[in-house]
Amino acid sequence: MAGRLRLRLDAQGSDKELSAPTTLDEGSEVEINTRDFGFLPIPKRLQFSPTKAFHWGMGLNLAFAFTSTATATNLYWCQPLLIQMSQDFNVSYEEVSRIPTLVQGGYATGLLFLTPLGDLVRRRQLILILIFTCACLTIGLCVTHSVVAFEVLSYLVGVSAVTAQVLMPLTADLAPPERRASAISLVLAGLLLGILLARVLAGVIGEFAGWRAVYYFALALQFTVLISSWLVIPDYPQKNKGLTYPRILLSMAKFAVTEPLLIQCCFISFGSMASFTNFWVTLTFLLGGEPYHYSTLIIGLFGLIGVAAVAMGPVLGRLIDGLVPWYATLIGILTLGLSHAIYTIGAGLNIAPVILTTIGIDTFRQMLEVSMATRIFGIAPDARARLNAIFILSIFVGQVTGTPLGTAVFVKYGWRASGALSCGFCGWMLFVLLLRGPHCPNNKWFGWEGGFEARKKVVEHDSERRMEEPPLEQNTSEQKHVEKIDV
Repeated sequence: MAGRLRLRLDAQGSDKELSAPTTLDEGSEVEINTRDFGFLPIPKRLQFSPTKAFHWGMGLNLAFAFTSTATATNLYWCQPLLIQMSQDFNVSYEEVSRIPTLVQGGYATGLLFLTPLGDLVRRRQLILILIFTCACLTIGLCVTHSVVAFEVLSYLVGVSAVTAQVLMPLTADLAPPERRASAISLVLAGLLLGILLARVLAGVIGEFAGWRAVYYFALALQFTVLISSWLVIPDYPQKNKGLTYPRILLSMAKFAVTEPLLIQCCFISFGSMASFTNFWVTLTFLLGGEPYHYSTLIIGLFGLIGVAAVAMGPVLGRLIDGLVPWYATLIGILTLGLSHAIYTIGAGLNIAPVILTTIGIDTFRQMLEVSMATRIFGIAPDARARLNAIFILSIFVGQVTGTPLGTAVFVKYGWRASGALSCGFCGWMLFVLLLRGPHCPNNKWFGWEGGFEARKKVVEHDSERRMEEPPLEQNTSEQKHVEKIDV
């Protein structure tokens, strides 16, 4: 086929030089694409070569983070614009309030049915298709005068806005193992930055130029990131060639019920997101009422506090790279619990505890998520897209649980009860984590074994040393053989 070359790896093939493990075996055929979709040239430096590794540097990591930021904004542009939309479409607030729900519903659909394709097709082409589709759909959002059409298009935008969740497993494949956590943390920081910036930019642009200007800006941003992605994203080989799409989906269901480590991380992530959304949803009620009575503008500026927390992501990633991930998860849970405890004690008395909590939960929730993602991606390198999809779906379930539950508790019992609810979620996370120790094998549901060493290098060194040592029985037989010769 035009645009493709086939090479066969021999014993001297240097796949061990690659920056990340591949699934290519000796004697297997490697398809090297020179064109995307059969007609779009791939820059030479981005074409996969089995004899030369992709260089994972800060530039590529930042490019992935930028793509994550730009594509995540599509999920949140609408939130500050609902009043303007209701006036322009001449419909009730109740009707336009369905738009954010439809976007999030589309996102869940994309997570479930599109992101697993990362284990089946070339990720570069999948990313380009997703961004192009999202950009084309945004054209419709800019020009439509029908609220029904806008709702349908918003759902489809949500479906195609899962690029960041394709990039995350690709980052794990490309980054060297000793830098994997910091690389993932930077891409996750980009995702969180997109969530924060979308609300702020939409509010500012919408205030001065109207809601349609926001979507024209989004349109320009999507085509910009499409071009930049074509210029920087490497063409990594297709994985799992023997699998089909139905088998990929079936294997996801199997992973969701048979992998103890994955299930543990999903339960923890559920609690993390439930407490996070409980805090952010009820924060508006707290700051708008007694004793603060802040305006909508000032409440919105609290989102900018999260930018400082996002900047801490790469720093925390380097810390995680040096730790056994279980301990990073433990630190994340304990610091989240402390942050919510500060809120529970003093949020309604002084603004300082609110600011400290905002910084704390945005900072250490990143640490928690990156540490768990690092552990999950180690379960099965060939299934990272599917594992990530299951993990992110647990976050989504936590979001849709924490929002209504937190709102109901705040409205009925007040801010202190809402804070106590978040503390309860942190207690749940700690309970689930302690069911399995830091060195519990991936295939065991419960247990503590292997000691308490927290430094990753020490654990890896001990593991390599054990692998190099011959089995005890072999040593014994060799000793007997020597004794026999001596006699």
